[in-house]
Amino acid sequence: MMVLMNREATTSQVDAVIGRIEAHKMQALRLPGDEHLAIGVASAIPPDLRDVLTQALSVLPGVDHVVQISRPYKLASREFRRVSTKFSLKDVEFGGERVIVMAGPCSVETRDQIHESAQAVKSAGAQVLRGGAYKPRTSPYAFQGLGPEGLQLLQEVGKEYDILTVSEVMSPEDVSLVAAHVDILQIGARNMQNYSLLIAAGKSGHPTLLKRGPSASIDEFLLAAEYLLHHGTERVMLCERGVHPLDRAYARNTLDLNAVPVLKQISHLPVITDPSHGVGVARYVPAMAKASIAAGADGVIIEVHPDPKSALSDGAQSLTPAQFEEMMKDLRKVAQAVGREM
Repeated sequence: MMVLMNREATTSQVDAVIGRIEAHKMQALRLPGDEHLAIGVASAIPPDLRDVLTQALSVLPGVDHVVQISRPYKLASREFRRVSTKFSLKDVEFGGERVIVMAGPCSVETRDQIHESAQAVKSAGAQVLRGGAYKPRTSPYAFQGLGPEGLQLLQEVGKEYDILTVSEVMSPEDVSLVAAHVDILQIGARNMQNYSLLIAAGKSGHPTLLKRGPSASIDEFLLAAEYLLHHGTERVMLCERGVHPLDRAYARNTLDLNAVPVLKQISHLPVITDPSHGVGVARYVPAMAKASIAAGADGVIIEVHPDPKSALSDGAQSLTPAQFEEMMKDLRKVAQAVGREM
C-alpha cells in the first residue's frame, strides 16, 4: 500500500499518517515520488484490515489518495512510479528514446589496450566505455584485474576521449573508491544478492547498473534493485545478462529476452541487455544485440577487445573493433525500425 500526500501536506499531517500505520504495528516508509511525498506500508497487510486501513488513511488531512501495490517491491514498481525513469550523465540520457551502447573490454589489462579500446568504441558510436578493474573469477588462478591501477586508467581514458565509464564493484568497502573513478557502478551477476554491497551502493547515490543473477527470478532481480532505491540512489539500470542454459554445448548462457518487455511493463527503470555474457560466443553477439533493441531494451553492453585472442578474460565473447563497428551499423537500422534513436 502507498499513501500519496498532497503537495501542500504539512509535516504534522505526514506524521499523523505514519502514526496511524504504526498503530497497527506495521512499518511505514517515507518515499520520494514523482510529484508527491509517498508513505509506503512495508509490512504485509492482513486481508481483513486492507479496506479498513485504506478508508482510515484516505480521510486523513493532507492525503491525496491511497494506492494498492500488489508486488513485493515498491520503489521499483511501475505501480509506484508510472513514468519511466530517465536520467542524464553529462549529455547522455539513459532511459530515453536514444538507445545507449556501452562497450569495451572485459578487463582493463594495459594502458595501451584500454586507450585503443576507448578510441575504437567511441569512434563507432558508443556512449559508455566498460572495463573491469576488479574481476570476480571462478578460478583463483585466473586474472583478477588491476585493481586501483585499472580504475586510474579508466578515469584517464574517460577524460581523454570524453566518454562515460562503467566498472564493477565487488565489496562495500570499495564503493567509494570505484565511484570516485568511474561514472557508473556495476554490480555483477554474482553479487546481485550481496545485500551489504547493494546497501553501500545505494547509500552512495552513484548511478548503478545492476546485473541479473543467472538463477534469479524477475521478482528477485527487482527486489535487489529495491535495495538500491530504498537506500538512496534513484539512478538505477537493470541489466539482463543471461540465465543458466539448458545446453552449454552451444552457448555460455541463455539471454532471456522475455525479461525485457516484462521488466519494461512492471518496472519504470531503464533496461539494458548484455548479449556478450548472454551467449558467450562472439559470432552470436550481434544477432542478440539487434534482438534486444527490437524487444525494447534501452541499451546494450558489449565486450570489445583490440585483440580478443590475447585477452586475459572473456576473449571468446569479445568483438574486434571492426566487428563492433559493423554491428553498430545494423543496430542503428533496427533502432530506427522500432522508433528509437542511436
